[in-house]
Amino acid sequence: MRSQEWFGRTGKDGFIYRAWMKNQGFPHHLFEGKPVIGICNTWSELTPCNAHFRELAEAVKRGVWEAGGFPLEFPVMSLGECQIKPTAMLFRNLASMDVEESIRGNSIDGVVLLCGCDKTTPSLVMGACSVDLPTLVVSGGPMLAGRYQGRKIGTSDLWRFAEDFKTGQMSQAEFVAAEACMARSQGHCAVMGTASTMAAMVESLGLALPDNATIPAADSRRKVLAHLSGMQAVELVKANIKPSDILTRQAFENAIMVNAALGGSTNFIIHMLAIAGRMGVDLNIDDFDRLSAQIPLLANLQPSGEHFVEDLFYAGGLPAIIRELRQFLHNDAMTINGHTIGENCAEAKCYDPTVIASVEKPFKPESGIAVLKGNLCPNGAVLKPSAASPELMQHTGRAVVFENIDDYKARVDDPDLDIDPSCVMVLKNVGPRGYPGMPEVGNMQLPAKILAQGVHDMVRISDGRMSGTGFGTVVLHVSPEAAVGGNLALVRDGDLITLDVDKRLLHLHVDDEELARRLASFQPVALGYDRGYVGLYIRHVTQAHEGADLDFLRGGSGPVVKRDSH
Repeated sequence: MRSQEWFGRTGKDGFIYRAWMKNQGFPHHLFEGKPVIGICNTWSELTPCNAHFRELAEAVKRGVWEAGGFPLEFPVMSLGECQIKPTAMLFRNLASMDVEESIRGNSIDGVVLLCGCDKTTPSLVMGACSVDLPTLVVSGGPMLAGRYQGRKIGTSDLWRFAEDFKTGQMSQAEFVAAEACMARSQGHCAVMGTASTMAAMVESLGLALPDNATIPAADSRRKVLAHLSGMQAVELVKANIKPSDILTRQAFENAIMVNAALGGSTNFIIHMLAIAGRMGVDLNIDDFDRLSAQIPLLANLQPSGEHFVEDLFYAGGLPAIIRELRQFLHNDAMTINGHTIGENCAEAKCYDPTVIASVEKPFKPESGIAVLKGNLCPNGAVLKPSAASPELMQHTGRAVVFENIDDYKARVDDPDLDIDPSCVMVLKNVGPRGYPGMPEVGNMQLPAKILAQGVHDMVRISDGRMSGTGFGTVVLHVSPEAAVGGNLALVRDGDLITLDVDKRLLHLHVDDEELARRLASFQPVALGYDRGYVGLYIRHVTQAHEGADLDFLRGGSGPVVKRDSH
């Protein structure tokens, strides 16, 4: 056991490593070769999605104890999507560093990652992959669907409420009432937003037990899954099964296809690319388009559909989706319970075809994430067809340009803004470096005067991201970003832009000579960050098509620590 490098020592060092641990009431025999399972906990009252993780940790511990292990819980940086400024994405890589060094530097043989809110899952997985000790994930689970004025609501409805509030169709009192009705239980967003997409990602990659993705947080079966995960963590250590044994190229391809069938978040791409980079798996942005293209949308879930992740669980959960996709998947890909993904889902059933459709009769024929190329995004941009307006999938319009988020906020509702529904809204300098941190502002709210016309969608383009709960004909992750002199930085009011999703094209109708003239006068935005982590981030963050990880974090350093602390 790796932990015996600490606890199995004789003399001074062994005394130090054991003695202070014993002040918590641990008897000596626990240090004599039992598998030590670290429980990496992102509990925080500032991360409401993860606020129930103390209870989940206790359930994991019970499982570890039952299987003959020694559980030790430790905290790491927790990223609350709805609280932390300027964006949780800025700190995803920092949290991954915290996780990596906490795992590597401590006396543990394997680890259970407790994660739920959007960035907590990829950051924990990225950090654990860089160490490559036996690892499994327990997600926090979705909250129960909200209830407002006799109907179900979830986070995707926020964007509709915001439009109604902006146009006077919803009062402040109604807005506050809806606010209290939406998040009515513990857990992360109730729709197939980024948090649920990440939970589905780890299950389809093979890093979590079946049903991890969909059991509601408030359901007692979530604690049962946590208990069983604690038991399985001990077995992983005994068998020495590591992330590198699970996260093969085939596992990543499976996850991409499952995400397509779910209508998962566009953020899935940027996190999967970062995880693959830590594992040394050759994955690129074009793989997401190629592998998604053959997969129809099976899950009728918001924001692409009608229902909630809670309903998906009752309908058969992710195993039912995976079984329906068996003709496309690598069914022999191994998972952390020692069975293949095909074996795990062989007996899964669909109990509600209104929630889980079949491949023969899908909910929508087109799913997944379209990867666009063109002179506006030489390295790629992404769009979610299942959440877009069909009539805008082939569109040419006049650009209305906002140089940054402050410019957008100052002018978007100006009655004199020269814009009509056929225009293309362009937002610059919200990419990894330009904001910094690549915030979820890409699904720009439409101008008030456009909403007043009854129009609820326009083509929108940016180098930023969009909440997985959002929807619309929104082009995101434009790479290279504006802040590094990508062609997005050169767009001017009045330029024509063509979006053609069928052709996977995003084209700026400006010739190369004119673009070169504009580039000659380009000046990067002065961000005003020189010190600390943010300064480090700006200097080293990669572009969106590379996963927006820090360049020096790609790959891993392994679990070995050669020097003692005393």
